[in-house]
Amino acid sequence: MFDKILIANRGEIALRVIRACREMGIQSVAVHSTADSDAMHVRMADEAVCIGPPSSTDSYLNIPAIIAACEITGAQAIHPGYGFLSENAAFVQALEDHDITFIGPTAEHIRVMGDKITAKDTMKKLGVPCVPGSEGGVPDYETAKKVAEDMGFPVIIKATAGGGGKGMKLAKSADDLETAFRTARSEGKANFGNDEVYIEKYLGKPRHIEVQVFGDGKGTAVHLGERDCSLQRRHQKVFEEAPGPCITPEMRAAIGKTCADAVADINYIGAGTIEFLYEDGEFFFIEMNTRLQVEHPVTEAIFGVDLVREQIRVAAGMPMSFGQDDLTINGHAIEVRINAEKLPNFSPCPGKISAYHSPGGLGVRMDSALYNGYSIPPYYDSLIGKLIVHGRDRPEALSRLGRALGELIIDGIDTTTPLFHALLAEDAVQTGDYDIHWLEKWLESNLG
Repeated sequence: MFDKILIANRGEIALRVIRACREMGIQSVAVHSTADSDAMHVRMADEAVCIGPPSSTDSYLNIPAIIAACEITGAQAIHPGYGFLSENAAFVQALEDHDITFIGPTAEHIRVMGDKITAKDTMKKLGVPCVPGSEGGVPDYETAKKVAEDMGFPVIIKATAGGGGKGMKLAKSADDLETAFRTARSEGKANFGNDEVYIEKYLGKPRHIEVQVFGDGKGTAVHLGERDCSLQRRHQKVFEEAPGPCITPEMRAAIGKTCADAVADINYIGAGTIEFLYEDGEFFFIEMNTRLQVEHPVTEAIFGVDLVREQIRVAAGMPMSFGQDDLTINGHAIEVRINAEKLPNFSPCPGKISAYHSPGGLGVRMDSALYNGYSIPPYYDSLIGKLIVHGRDRPEALSRLGRALGELIIDGIDTTTPLFHALLAEDAVQTGDYDIHWLEKWLESNLG
């Protein structure tokens, strides 16, 4: 087992990893920018190293500085959290070159799954169902036009290296296609340095269902059920739950086994999430995230497992502490993402926290790096907390979420908390009867 782990991240996910390390008797090292000198993860870690100025490029994405911090502190492994360098194959390769263990999959698996065309081809070969679409990248508009006409509109054009909704454009008809094609390419080039795009059939009313998988890197893998992440704004998740309200035990077992078998076949190591669009009883693969997800706590809640602890164990060469037969769903869990944003436009709202009170009680977990007097810097993602609730069933979890939201106090800035109060009053949310387009339409009607 490792003696010391460096966490190459910030905020609540850095705290999450630090806590797992402490429970395992492992020393933790926090890295931080000058803007994060007073951050909670810096205060909580056993050691802290400043790696650069506020800009992410010069700090949290600064690979030489992070490796130097490992060498200075004697950290044997790095946990990347999510975001930043968590899916950067070059980073993983650099760590291997310096004999530092990356707590996550191999560089090759990150490379394969990071390119959406390659990922789709790989999953097809492994027996995972995929969305109908172009065979590989689409090099020019004339090819795009032919592919779209053959497939039938509407279609969605996606940058092969895209993510977070960037480089993704809908063409409802032939009239929209050229603009969508050129915009997706330009966004892919600007955000990811790659203008290659591909085309998929656009599904009318799908849900976003993702399957949590975990492998030991030696040909053994399990699935930990699914999460429904259909409530999204601009392709960004805001409300996640497990198990999915529309997924039957039979469906769960079938798609879960398909996913577990696929990652076992490629000797995948650590946590991964295989994401699908689900419509009319069918699953269609869209991408695989080769890291811990923001919404991993809902899976932990219903299975009673610590995914970060498990990541550390398998990275150290230890066997998984559970098998498929040990994993039984207990109840229902929901997570809402609390962002420092001002409604109705969701504009970033950094600033000083004048009062903070975390909700508590049975079945309530608040993952946040906030504290009274903390100043949220303007340089990073606006996520400032995740409120997770667990109940015996979905109605109890929803009721508990309403109670916990009522207890949460974050003064001094605007947050998205009022959005969740409003959503809980909606019949569609109470019944779970929504798709990935529902929230956008609701926001247009209620906050537009």
